[in-house]
Amino acid sequence: GKPVKYDPSFNGPIKNRSCTDIICCLVFIIFIFGLAVVAYFAFAYGDPKLLLYPQDSEGNLCGYGNMRGKDHLFFFDLVKCGRMGPGVFVNGCPTPQVCLAECPKDNYVYLQNAIDNKKDKLICTYNANKATKVRLDVNTLVGDEECAAYYLKSTSVINRCLPIDELINIVDGAVEIGNETLRDAENNNVTASDQFLAAKEYAEKAIADLTSTWWMILIGLFLGMIICFIWIVVMRWIAGIMVWFTILAFVALFAGGIAVCFYNYLIYKDNDEAFSFTLAVVNLTFSKAKLFLGVGITAAIIFVIVFLILLFLCSRIRIAISLIKEGSRAVGTMIFTLVWPLFPFVLQLGVVALWAVVAVFSQQLPCDNSVSFSQQLPCDNSVSFSQQLPCDNSVSFFLVSIYSIFSQYIQVSLIYRYTIYLQIYNLFMLFWLVNFVVALGQMTLAGAFASYYWAFNKPKDIPAFPILSSFWRSIRYHLGTLAFGSLLIAIVQLIRVFLEYLDHKLKGSENPVAKFLMKCLKCFFWCLEKFLKFLNKNAYIMCAVYGKNFCISAKNAFMLILRNVVRVVVIDQVTDFLLFICKMVVVALTGTGAFFFFDGRIEFLNQYKPTLNFYFIPIIIVVLGTYVIASCFFSVYNMAVDTLFLCFLEDLERNDGSTEKPYYMSKDLMGIVGKKNKVPKS
Repeated sequence: GKPVKYDPSFNGPIKNRSCTDIICCLVFIIFIFGLAVVAYFAFAYGDPKLLLYPQDSEGNLCGYGNMRGKDHLFFFDLVKCGRMGPGVFVNGCPTPQVCLAECPKDNYVYLQNAIDNKKDKLICTYNANKATKVRLDVNTLVGDEECAAYYLKSTSVINRCLPIDELINIVDGAVEIGNETLRDAENNNVTASDQFLAAKEYAEKAIADLTSTWWMILIGLFLGMIICFIWIVVMRWIAGIMVWFTILAFVALFAGGIAVCFYNYLIYKDNDEAFSFTLAVVNLTFSKAKLFLGVGITAAIIFVIVFLILLFLCSRIRIAISLIKEGSRAVGTMIFTLVWPLFPFVLQLGVVALWAVVAVFSQQLPCDNSVSFSQQLPCDNSVSFSQQLPCDNSVSFFLVSIYSIFSQYIQVSLIYRYTIYLQIYNLFMLFWLVNFVVALGQMTLAGAFASYYWAFNKPKDIPAFPILSSFWRSIRYHLGTLAFGSLLIAIVQLIRVFLEYLDHKLKGSENPVAKFLMKCLKCFFWCLEKFLKFLNKNAYIMCAVYGKNFCISAKNAFMLILRNVVRVVVIDQVTDFLLFICKMVVVALTGTGAFFFFDGRIEFLNQYKPTLNFYFIPIIIVVLGTYVIASCFFSVYNMAVDTLFLCFLEDLERNDGSTEKPYYMSKDLMGIVGKKNKVPKS
């Protein structure tokens, strides 16, 4: 592309601009209207209570339809659920499950009746009717999994029978209830390692710890936020020290490692020794002298390459450091930019909440025993939505307005038939709206930081309320551009979800070609999503400055980056590395403080320290929460550096330092690139 030409009227984000990508804006509005329609039908005719109805092994809903009165789901062998680990929430529990009128009120092991063959206490499947019970003995019924091998006194938890109040004893690794040792259907002891129900005690203690420390956790998160703010302010002074110290430490450690390798080679070359170790099933033997020589030569080659790269990229690294310092000044000047991430964060929470509510309310009751997205729902005349629907396959959601007149003659509801497609539409809108909110936040910050860079006399020439001005320009003129960019990412994300679904379905396939193609496709779309996010962010920066549509902005940003590709790579990597170090420092400081407090090592605060079962639980929450807060703060910093960098590149192409075309960059940056503004003669 051609370098940007000087424009005497340009002095920052253009005020007089027009609406961009209007067609995409209209499409976005239509899709939002479609989401509103889907949400209306979900709220009006969906039944979120279906998520609470447990489902037995035959697809019946406990407490509904022909299982009315049998509200509780009973698991034959909870141990098998525990062995599934987290996969039990996706694939279900691989043990027979039946609906019961009430949960077991006592403990039972089938060996109690293995000899006398009494069957009155057995809990069996629906197929194991009375005739079958009479014909077969207890051992056969349990061995065929027609009846449960054992059960415990249970309590109904969300209509599931769980033995949460039962005392479990561990004797020589085996689980005992009273004097009976639990055995599964294969007549094997149920061991303590299999018994996941013991986690209930730990969960109760963890909840008690959180209840007593919630306000302390909030204080810890607030202190983490203060540390983030202070760290960003001091970055203008310590950014260079951090980067150069890390580079020098890397060079020194690598050089030291090379010296150690060659030193050991000189020691072992005359008196060589061999050592061996086993890797998988292969026994490998190495000569120590040759091993140290090979590692030393390899490390030396890498060291020389890295050292030469550092020598050639030294000026680029200095530019990156200077831009990071300038970003800190910009954030410090426009302090409200640090508060801005709260707004898109709340919007994203709202979008996710809307998606979740619509998805939950989309659980519907078809009257033809067909599958509705995630549940097999039997037909029942007693079910009522917002109005009573007869169970004769004659209702259509699209003709509800005339239901009272023609209810006996309307065809099967299309909304039931296409529930899965509406759920996919809802998921697609989740991706689109979340990415739209991210784009809005990026463009708003880009406009504010561009206003800072293109102010010749800082901070005097910075416009008042730069964040609000940029936000207004974004929603007034560029909703279509934001929708366009976020649409591209949403489509790729939906394709990735579809590929993950296919990969899950093909896990049992032994076709290596299919597996290879699937991995290639997943890798390609992952890379494509990363590239689009990078391109979109730079397109939003150009759009915030010049007010052009998405395609022109993306093209101009991409060409500008290609003309300065080495600088872009170096600054991007240095910035990412430095911000990662900053986040880790903030998290480490907050986490260390939380550890010393909850562990009682800060003596003058011991009077406030609560007695905890697991003191690491509030520490973990403080660490994770601080990481989220630090990510929000430093995302602003990252956007500041990216915006200032593109403005810096344009400044180099647009101006030449003369009195007519002075540079807008800082004196530090001008000194690094060997530029200066000419002072007009008096």
